[in-house]
Amino acid sequence: MAYQPLEKLLPKAANSIYRLVLLAAKRATELAEGMPSLVERPSNVKTTTLALDEILEGKVVLKGCESQGNPGKPEEAKAEEDEEDEDKDE
Repeated sequence: MAYQPLEKLLPKAANSIYRLVLLAAKRATELAEGMPSLVERPSNVKTTTLALDEILEGKVVLKGCESQGNPGKPEEAKAEEDEEDEDKDE
């Protein structure tokens, strides 16, 4: 059984366990339905483990968390904060 450290996986899912589980479950379902793997692993590795490996290596990302500038905050949230800061300055 492979172990993927949670502290390395969480930043890839906006620091949300809920989002991480949803992302891994969706990718594991895609793999089970026949989608090709994005990482090289033995064929006896379970789809959930493979999905977590892909997330850990950055092959599968959560929409909005692609930028490395501030992992954990989607671009939309950062844009809203910038607008709020501008309003406060005026």
